Amino acid sequence: MKKTIAMAALAVAVSFGAISCKKKVSDADLQTQATTVVTSNPNASVEVKEGVAHLSGTFADQQSKDAMIAKLKAISGVKDVMDMSTIAAAPAAAPVETASAVDPAVQKKVQDAVKDFPSVKVEVVNGQLTLTGNVSALQARKIKESVDALKIGKYNNNLIVK
Repeated sequence: MKKTIAMAALAVAVSFGAISCKKKVSDADLQTQATTVVTSNPNASVEVKEGVAHLSGTFADQQSKDAMIAKLKAISGVKDVMDMSTIAAAPAAAPVETASAVDPAVQKKVQDAVKDFPSVKVEVVNGQLTLTGNVSALQARKIKESVDALKIGKYNNNLIVK
């Protein structure tokens, strides 16, 4: 009977020893596995501390973020995943370009006002009426007076005076 109790006690001791000697996965090994998983998203990174994966970076959408978290949780030895990542903002809609923000009648009046100066071009640039070309100082003054007399408001005077 004593032998049986001694053998049972020894079996229990060996069992506890085997359980406590269970191989623990190191953070370095977990880091390697987690980094391999995260490389599919170049804007994300992961760091493993005490068996917990800390995910950071930017994801295109919630689905890809959730999928990455699930993959990290599936790694044997990872206790939990701390999500510190963000989702990229949706790109802003492209501005709608209009043909011209300047009234064609105003543009025609300015073209008529500078018709005596063939080197001067009247065009709409970035939605504003713009004068370009090479002129003398006297011509620049006459052009400015003529256009100002039309009372068209703001315009870009990009004339080069020579």
